[in-house]
Amino acid sequence: MGKIIAVVNQKGGVGKTTTAVNLTAALHDAGKKVLLCDFDPQANGTSGLGLDKRKLKKSIYDVVINDVPAAEAIVSTKFGDVLPASADLAGAAVELISMDSPNMRLKNALNSVKDKYDAIFIDCPPSLELLSINALAAADSILIPVQCEYYALEGLADLMNTLRLVKKRINPQLEIFGVVLTMFDGRTNFSTQVAQEVRRHFPGKVFATVIPRNVRLAEAPSHGLPVSAYDKSSRGAVAYRSIAEEILKKL
Repeated sequence: MGKIIAVVNQKGGVGKTTTAVNLTAALHDAGKKVLLCDFDPQANGTSGLGLDKRKLKKSIYDVVINDVPAAEAIVSTKFGDVLPASADLAGAAVELISMDSPNMRLKNALNSVKDKYDAIFIDCPPSLELLSINALAAADSILIPVQCEYYALEGLADLMNTLRLVKKRINPQLEIFGVVLTMFDGRTNFSTQVAQEVRRHFPGKVFATVIPRNVRLAEAPSHGLPVSAYDKSSRGAVAYRSIAEEILKKL
């Protein structure tokens, strides 16, 4: 049975989608059966694995709102399987409110395909509202990308409070799978200081590998490719392969 990992941080621009896309591709390259569930209305994870969000026949919106079986919406790519998002997802939170068990819609959908995968990554929206609560209810654990910048720890307290509430009321088994340090600039003392502070806050949870600032990593999404396919020898590609190896050991 696959492990469902929500990639979450309510702060935008920390590397959530980059992490979800590139870990999906890296684990797929390692021979694992992987699914990326794009649960962000921006649908960047969908386009990041080469799909055109404007040409989807079915999406995660149809699954959680219209009860379409998840298996019917999954699209296979050469980088892993995708449960894609579309612009319709932007209004899903409002529609979910009036439904039965609104927090559990994604969990019920993913449970129907969980046995087919070694890992399922959920790319969460940059907020802590009903879509993110659905993701936390569905997940076995969370993966937190934290950028090595001044405001890195700002907002993590809110995320930890939300995690505690979800554990208490909805998903008692939810745990922190790991913390990924992103946008690391080894030329500055500041990045090193932030990394040390994050490791102090999350002892034993921070991956040894850090994701560097890397032009190839930033360029790859505009080509609809994970960085491993865009430039497999780049520092970004090497880093995500290394984190994938750490994840495989934990799985």
